[in-house]
Amino acid sequence: MSLTKIASHRLAANLPRATYDASSHLATRFNSTQQPSSSNASQNDTTAPNAGRPGSKTHFGYQTIDTDAKESMVKNVFSSVASSYDLMNDAMSLGVHRLWKDDFVSILNPGRRGPVRILDMAGGTGDIALRMLDHAREKYADRTTSVVVSDINPNMLKEGRRRVRKTMYHDTPQISFQLANAQALPKDIFPDNSFDLYTIAFGIRNCTSVPDVLSEAYRVLKPGGTFACLEFGKVGNPLLSQLYDTYSFSVIPLLGTILASDRDSYQYLVESIRRFPSQPDFAQMIRNAGFSTGEDWEGEGGAWRDLWGGIASVHMGVKV
Repeated sequence: MSLTKIASHRLAANLPRATYDASSHLATRFNSTQQPSSSNASQNDTTAPNAGRPGSKTHFGYQTIDTDAKESMVKNVFSSVASSYDLMNDAMSLGVHRLWKDDFVSILNPGRRGPVRILDMAGGTGDIALRMLDHAREKYADRTTSVVVSDINPNMLKEGRRRVRKTMYHDTPQISFQLANAQALPKDIFPDNSFDLYTIAFGIRNCTSVPDVLSEAYRVLKPGGTFACLEFGKVGNPLLSQLYDTYSFSVIPLLGTILASDRDSYQYLVESIRRFPSQPDFAQMIRNAGFSTGEDWEGEGGAWRDLWGGIASVHMGVKV
C-alpha cells in the first residue's frame, strides 16, 4: 500500500470523522512537497528554521530586531493582554473570532471516532480546549477525550486555569496546563508520537521560528495525526482588504488605548498579522515540515479553508 493510502487509512482510524472528511484529499499532496521560495524567506525571517541563531534578525510587527529579543517582547505583549484576552480578540475581529473558533472545532469534530488526545499549543486561556471538550461531551457523550494546554506565557496559563476552575473539567484528567516553548517542547513531557491532534489558534504567527514549531508539531503527533492551525490570513477581495486594513490600522490600536490603555500591544498584533505568510506560503511550510496537505488552493480538497474572505484561515496537515 502506498504512503498516501496508509496516511488516509490511519487518519480515518484514529481521528474524528469530520477531521478525516476535511482531510481526505490531504494525502494526495504527500509526493508534491516543494521548497519554499527564497523571496518569501527574505520577507519574513520567522519562516527560517532555527531562527534563534546568534546575530540573526527577525521582525516584531514592522520593527526589525535581534532574533533572541523577540521571545521576551512577545511575552510582554501577552502578559499585558492576558486578563483581557477575549476583549482583545473581540477588538481584533469585531467579535467574530468566537464564530471562527466554533467553526474550527466543528471541522475537527473531536469525539466522532472515540476519545482523542489533543495538544493545544499557544492555548493558554483554554478557549479552544474548553470548546473541544464541550463538543466531544455534548455531541458524542465523550468524557475521555483530553487536552494538554501549553503556552510559553505563565500569565496566559494562569488565566486558563482560572477559567477551568469554573467548569466541570476542573480537577479532572481531561485538561492540564503546561508551560513550554512551541519551538522546543521538552521530550520528557511531550514524547514523540504521543498526540492524535495538535491545534494552535492565533498563536503561530507570534513565534520566532515557524518551521521549528511545525517540526515539533510533527514530532509529537502520532502517525496519521492531524496538525490544525487557525490563523489570520491574507484577504483576497481588494475592497474587503482595503476595509480590513483601514479598520486594523485606524480602529484597533485606538480600541487598545480606550479599552486596555495599551495601544502598543494592539499595534503589534495588527502588524504581526500583515507579516505572517500568505495562505499558499504557509501551506508550503506545513508540507516542508513533513505533513501531507490538500491541494494548493482554498476550499474543498485544498490545503486551507478561508473564513470571512481570508481574514482568518484554517490549515490542516496529516503526519504520514
